[in-house]
Amino acid sequence: MVCARTGSTRLPNKMIMEINGRTTIEHLIDRLKQSRYCDEIVFCTTQLEEDDVLANIAEHAQVSCYRGSNEDKLDRWYKAALQFDIDYFVNVDGDDLFCEPELIDLAFSQHNNTNHDFVKCDESKLVAGIFTFGIKTDILGTIWKAKTTTDTEGSWLSFHKLEFLRAELLQNIPEIYYRPEIRATLDYEEDFLFFKTVIDYFDKVQLTHYSLRDIILFLDKNLSVISINSFRHNDFLENQKKSKRLTWNEKLV
Repeated sequence: MVCARTGSTRLPNKMIMEINGRTTIEHLIDRLKQSRYCDEIVFCTTQLEEDDVLANIAEHAQVSCYRGSNEDKLDRWYKAALQFDIDYFVNVDGDDLFCEPELIDLAFSQHNNTNHDFVKCDESKLVAGIFTFGIKTDILGTIWKAKTTTDTEGSWLSFHKLEFLRAELLQNIPEIYYRPEIRATLDYEEDFLFFKTVIDYFDKVQLTHYSLRDIILFLDKNLSVISINSFRHNDFLENQKKSKRLTWNEKLV
């Protein structure tokens, strides 16, 4: 499930900025189509008129689309999952252009083996922006019923506080992805330049489908590209600390 909207503040309209004639969100959708175990890609956006452009991109890319609340991201996730009859999904933020299909598939495989409620990774140890979380829809529904706020932008960061939730860390992550100095998420102008530089290279060598492994090998040969936006990660983390955390009705949970 991809969650995105045009109403960003740090980098306005970042989802429809273009790199080599294609919007950033189109680059992301193409990447998600490389997953082997994902049955359906659902694009989640708002009902605001400004997000019509995103809904049109989803239609053109032939992926499902759900439009819901502008403020309540958790509500969008849950109602999209219900609409498309999804029991378990892996969430991908729209600004994570280099999210890794291999890790998405690992999450699906791990869920098949352990039937966990929720899975995440230790983001502080990996390339930033390559995996967010996976969750069961019925568990998300329990949280949805219990939440006492509609501002749920960073809600998943609080899920670990829910004692009833059977949470796991993503297992068998390849060692090559343990590169926390690499920032691959789109929030600032420098991030856009980073993505453009990498995509320009792979377009030049005419490699249509390239993995995160390919990206890391390129970066290791071109370390200056990492420095384009790596310094921005502290700004990102500080901003994330300011995000409201999910609150819920303890009786319901």
